[in-house]
Amino acid sequence: MKILRNYLLKEFIGSLFLALGVLTFVMLLGNLIKIAELVINKGVDIFCVLKLFLLMIPYLLTYTLPIAALTATLLSLGRLSSDNEIVAIKASGINLFSLIMPLVIVGVILSLILVIFNTQVIPYAHYAWRKTITEVGIKTPTAALEPGVFINSFERYILFIYRIEDNKLYNVRIYEPQGEDKPTRTILAKSGEFISIPEKKIVKLKLNDGTLDEPDPQNPNHFYKLNFKTYFITLNLAQTTKGQLEKKPKDMTIEELKKEIIRLRNQGIDPAPLITQIQEKIALAFSCLVFILLGSPLAIVTHRREKSINFAIAFLVVGLYYLILIGSEALSMQNYVNPHLAMWLANIILGGIGTALTYRLCRM
Repeated sequence: MKILRNYLLKEFIGSLFLALGVLTFVMLLGNLIKIAELVINKGVDIFCVLKLFLLMIPYLLTYTLPIAALTATLLSLGRLSSDNEIVAIKASGINLFSLIMPLVIVGVILSLILVIFNTQVIPYAHYAWRKTITEVGIKTPTAALEPGVFINSFERYILFIYRIEDNKLYNVRIYEPQGEDKPTRTILAKSGEFISIPEKKIVKLKLNDGTLDEPDPQNPNHFYKLNFKTYFITLNLAQTTKGQLEKKPKDMTIEELKKEIIRLRNQGIDPAPLITQIQEKIALAFSCLVFILLGSPLAIVTHRREKSINFAIAFLVVGLYYLILIGSEALSMQNYVNPHLAMWLANIILGGIGTALTYRLCRM
């Protein structure tokens, strides 16, 4: 039995690292083009770009590790099943539960590792990623901007830029909301360029050939148009407090989220979204165990050793899991279902199905 267990674990671990490498590479591939553009076209420091690239990896592991565990289970047990080795094992009097149990133990270990990642490492990496993006935005503002969309990255102002070439902006629109029941101040310019001041965490925008709204001294709710040849605006980055980037729930550890929940409750605010965040981080970690519980009987029953078929089964299971998870999250955010239950529904449903199928299979 020890030889068989070691043989299965060797097959599983080899497939796990293979699937993990492929999945992580595929997910990173979509960002490689954007990263290359930052270096080649935007002139961003290659070390900043490399830092952004590396900080993406921990976040991706939340999703790639459980999928890799499921794929490895399907590949390792599927090969044994297709070669009729499962039949030989049962004929020799070995219960299938003894065969599957080592994989379940590995699933528990992977889940506990992912709990630490999701609650400690990934919040730090996500916050560091946002800080790096902010630094890039200060040093090379055009690298963080996209033409043809409304840009809310700066306090007080909303920007809309039709064309960006290097550091040059063309056909610029700037809106400055004045508050409720007050007209929005508008600035239009044919062209412009950014002047970065990193040490003060501000960016000056030099505008050329345009018009701007100025309040009427007699009636501040009305504006009159002024033409200008050159006009300067100081842009402060949004979501900063005393020079520090404000943390979002995804940037917070469990301890920080609990403190924020207490603060919101003391103010009479419903903290359901933050409770959902905590439960989601832990529930996603235990998807490793759930996928192994469900993948084991599926691999034995389907008798498939082809990698393409096993990947297809894996993505079908994963699609169903995340469909339930997204629906549960929406219900939890709206407080229709208790967050402590809602974020575990996918694990309970699929884990229950996997446990029932494994129990039935082991009794046969």
